[in-house]
Amino acid sequence: MKVRVNIYQDEDGMYIAECPSIPGCVSQGASEREAKSNIADAIRECLAVRAEMGLPLAVTTHEVEVTV
Repeated sequence: MKVRVNIYQDEDGMYIAECPSIPGCVSQGASEREAKSNIADAIRECLAVRAEMGLPLAVTTHEVEVTV
């Protein structure tokens, strides 16, 4: 299964990884590589919990254009 993740560095230097199509699926790491590995583990765990609870595995995400 392929899912999109967002990875960014926070003010403390940690890399935060989020999977927008799986609500609440977030992880972190000291490096981008570690954050990618950790979010992969988190995705597996979140999918297992959502399946166990009878929830849809993922939600629909949309791209929205906003004038700034």
